[in-house]
Amino acid sequence: MKSLDTNLVTLALLAVVAVSLLQGVWRGASGSAKRLFLFVAGTAMTLLSVALAAWAASASSLPVQRWLLKQGWEPPSPDSSGFAQLGYTLFSGVRDLPLLRFAALFLLYYLVLRFVIGRVGSLLAKVGALPFALVPSGGAVSRAFGGLIGAALGCGRAIVLTAVLFAYCSLVPQGPYVDYVGQSSLYREAAAQIIEPAAGDLLESQFPVFAKKMQGELDQLWQKRYDIIDAELPSGIALAAQEIVEGQTTATGKARALYDWVGTRIAYDYDKVEAYEERGEWREQTPADTFETRLGVCIDYSRLYAAMARSVGLEVRVVTGLGYDGLGGYGPHAWNEVYLPEEDRWLPLDSTWAKAGDWYDAPRFQDTHVRQA
Repeated sequence: MKSLDTNLVTLALLAVVAVSLLQGVWRGASGSAKRLFLFVAGTAMTLLSVALAAWAASASSLPVQRWLLKQGWEPPSPDSSGFAQLGYTLFSGVRDLPLLRFAALFLLYYLVLRFVIGRVGSLLAKVGALPFALVPSGGAVSRAFGGLIGAALGCGRAIVLTAVLFAYCSLVPQGPYVDYVGQSSLYREAAAQIIEPAAGDLLESQFPVFAKKMQGELDQLWQKRYDIIDAELPSGIALAAQEIVEGQTTATGKARALYDWVGTRIAYDYDKVEAYEERGEWREQTPADTFETRLGVCIDYSRLYAAMARSVGLEVRVVTGLGYDGLGGYGPHAWNEVYLPEEDRWLPLDSTWAKAGDWYDAPRFQDTHVRQA
């Protein structure tokens, strides 16, 4: 005898249908038919809003980016309010990151469209539901038909819930409770028979790719905080950077000179790593701290390099991801990329590893450095 499926997802789906059935019996044929009509109309309005919002966000993304670039919003000073720093970080993220810009525009358009379409649609839906008032609402026959209509409405609601769970499992395949959701026999059956054929491979194959790219952009947005935190250097560090690149007239020459200096002058802080790995203590430090103590870990090397490079006019970014540990594995790591206008490319460099070899635009750099984005 097959055991009863007591998975909470299965029970929730069955409860949605059961509650809708009971509501249908209570309302009778007239009230249930009206509810079903409004549910279908509401679902259609939501799908229409999503489609129009996606189209509008895609069409306006580049014009919005061009407009944002023209605004010339300068980074706030490091001692500015947290609100100002957060505002600039979000502004620069929407300006520079295409998926984040699309998501922000999509949300804005969807809210506006859903409000407008919802207002107009609700009036039309109420008018369209008027004929159902003519259906008898009392008596056993009416309540029986009401129960059938309520059950159909419940199935529709259960399908919507299944689609939401399916999208979650596809977007975050390693997320919490994904395995538990997949253990529900009713969910698996509904997903296989209804959701997957309707969606094709969009949810299962394309959404995870989109989610991964979106996570990468959120990581880049998080890294942008260094552009603000490290925006201003003490005059001594800026002066040192000027002296280091003295005589260099190209971005390549300046980038190389700073790489050699940071890579040979800063020592790796093994005590800081030990404190974090063994006691969970993380000592945040600024580029000024790294410059003064001559100690740091990979993120400190990278932040100091980026700050000094920017002070001499280079366009540089801090990159985080995974670095090869020499033992067949990878661990959290940070490095830099410098833009070379004369070559129109971003040059990778790793000043943390400079004492172990030349990691300035090293061949096959990507084999030992895996970007988060």
